[in-house]
Amino acid sequence: MAEFMDLEAQDGVRMPWNVLPGTKQEAASCVVPVSAIYTPIKPFPNMPILPYAPLRCRVCRSILNPFSIVDFLAKIWICPFCFTRNHFPNHYSSISDDNLPAELFPQYTTIEYQDPLGSPSPPPPPPVFVLVVDTCIIEEELAFLKSALSQAVDLLPDHSLVGLITFGAFVHVHELGFAHIPKTYVFKGSKEVSKDQLLEQMSFFAKKPKPATGVIAGARDGLSTDAIARFLLPASECEFTLNSVLEELQKDPWQVPADQRAPRSTGTALSIAASLLGACFPGCGARIMAFVGGPSTEGPGAIVSKILSEPIRSHKDLDKDSALHYHKAVKFYESVSKQLITQGHVLDLFACALDQVGIAELKVAVEKTGGLVVLAESFGHLVFKDSLKRVFQSGDQDLGLASNGIFEINCSKDIKVQGAIGPLASLEKKGALCSETVVGQGGTSAWRMCGLDKATSLCLMFEIAKKEIPDGTVPATSNQFYFQFMTYYQHQSGQMRLRVTTLSRRWELIAGFDQEAAAAVMARLVSFKMEKEAEFDPIRWLDKALINLCSRFGDYQKDSPSSFSLSPRFSIFPQFVFHLRRSQFVQVFNNSPDETAYFRMILNRENVTNSVVMIQPSLISYSFHSGPEPVLLDVAAIAADRILLLDSYFTVVIFHGSTIAQWRKAGYHNLPEHQAFAQLLRAPHDDADVIVKERFPVPRLVVCDQYGSQARFLLAKLNPSATYSNEAPLPGGDIIFTDDVSFEVFLDHLQRLAIQ
Repeated sequence: MAEFMDLEAQDGVRMPWNVLPGTKQEAASCVVPVSAIYTPIKPFPNMPILPYAPLRCRVCRSILNPFSIVDFLAKIWICPFCFTRNHFPNHYSSISDDNLPAELFPQYTTIEYQDPLGSPSPPPPPPVFVLVVDTCIIEEELAFLKSALSQAVDLLPDHSLVGLITFGAFVHVHELGFAHIPKTYVFKGSKEVSKDQLLEQMSFFAKKPKPATGVIAGARDGLSTDAIARFLLPASECEFTLNSVLEELQKDPWQVPADQRAPRSTGTALSIAASLLGACFPGCGARIMAFVGGPSTEGPGAIVSKILSEPIRSHKDLDKDSALHYHKAVKFYESVSKQLITQGHVLDLFACALDQVGIAELKVAVEKTGGLVVLAESFGHLVFKDSLKRVFQSGDQDLGLASNGIFEINCSKDIKVQGAIGPLASLEKKGALCSETVVGQGGTSAWRMCGLDKATSLCLMFEIAKKEIPDGTVPATSNQFYFQFMTYYQHQSGQMRLRVTTLSRRWELIAGFDQEAAAAVMARLVSFKMEKEAEFDPIRWLDKALINLCSRFGDYQKDSPSSFSLSPRFSIFPQFVFHLRRSQFVQVFNNSPDETAYFRMILNRENVTNSVVMIQPSLISYSFHSGPEPVLLDVAAIAADRILLLDSYFTVVIFHGSTIAQWRKAGYHNLPEHQAFAQLLRAPHDDADVIVKERFPVPRLVVCDQYGSQARFLLAKLNPSATYSNEAPLPGGDIIFTDDVSFEVFLDHLQRLAIQ
């Protein structure tokens, strides 16, 4: 795996097949699709940032890169994608073998361009944050939320603009620019409000008349800066007013009968926030940050009725198509997402409730705009509080939030683009590069990324076009495949930048198989199919794929299971598939539709390493006999004198064996003669702190003891090699009460089926 990690450290790319199969038929027999997981703005310490415009091919618009063939005498470069001969402009006249521009250096396959300093471009607009706050929550929760928001406001950059909308049965837009007394504009939550109605009712044209024609688009087109500044002010100017409003914020006063849910108009509030930003700051980096504490029951986007006896939709209801409000709500949020994508704005969702709040319906708007999502049980929970701080944190642990991204792909003519799975939206750029088969957001070679950060990762799916008879006019290099990924985005500093990554791979097929990347791609693909395809059986699809892969690449004698073996390049892949079959992405039982949507949204934006942790959690053992060491994710890892640290991405579990737990309860770690025991107890906590600090959303930390109720967080993830039905545990060990098959049985069946 080390060589794949090195390639990722250079370009931010992991591909399951680092050598592409030569024909369409060969690609189909490879089972795992030709694909790549790419982190567009991953930070690289040694990457040069060039202060000039990139040099593009005049035919295919690809950018000059280390794989271009250069004729230094004639001052010509040949594009590796379309083989067009391009002349260098005058300012490249001094180039030679010894005097190369940075973009031709072989080690700079990833490079970044920025607008030259001193260019006459206008100053970048400040970032905009609109806080959309739910007030239909109990007093205790509201107090937690107000405290967290006050801390977040203190962390905002001084020049950033802030707006505040609160909602319950009615939606209140707060006029922060009027500091003398609190002033709000109130809209009925059960009614949709158009952009024109909003501008009219909020007196945007009191001083400056409304233009007779054209679109209202900020201070340049139709609005006065004074009118905008009533609702969206620099954080430094409105901090006192905003904190005063937050302090005085009351629970929604609407009376709620005992047999009803609170009237909560989430959809109307988000629609008003989108229209307000669309009128005031279209095309600028702006985020709507929604803090929701329960299900939407009022107006467009409602997910359940107000009557408490009607349950919120479950997976069973969605499968049977009997969820009354689901399709209508999804359609409404699709329209909100289209509006946000057109405007270039992001929707972030912080959902904190024991009940469902509607993440399953909101998923389309959050994911397509590249928004962040955090799910916790309460606004007082560390998962929410620490995650919110991380959004605004600066320094080493900042998220590196960027905005206004456009992502484009160019590739060799024998490769077509099927689509992309991740936090992006299609720009409908059709052309020769697009495959007829569509996966994810397909039928295009360019996508909009309204919001992205330094960890955002995209899964790109490709198809090998059938190769005809080799064309004599094409240079011999054409058996080499090239990809170029271009990301044009607004950096945190406000500057527009262009990141260019150009790839080529050179190994034979089996040696180039990246098992971790393959597992991450298959997880995204199976999640996508479960959402989009009716009657799809994920377990059968994964099993069939794994059997076909083992038949194709395994070594065996026909009808002899004992002769079966896989090369080290493939040997861990069955283990990944075994854990993927048991993961929360495939097994939706015991998870609500909101939780499943949340897990899949995080999977779809994370890199390979994090995706693998979600599929197959890591397990580290601590004991007196040895230092911290990784152990198999198996029930056999449990021992009375061991501490286990499980990292399943969303949850980090510190599990004390029964003897360790007894010693801890007896207080031995407080005695000076048992310093070693105190260090043993502290070690997993220190490692857990490192994990928690680096991750977003912040994971839940569970500290538990063997045989305790919370030990279920660990037991649910372990391979059940010892269950109640097959064998007694080792002394001090444990068994799992399950009818699931163990990995050994799974592998045995796989070998038998693969050799047939």
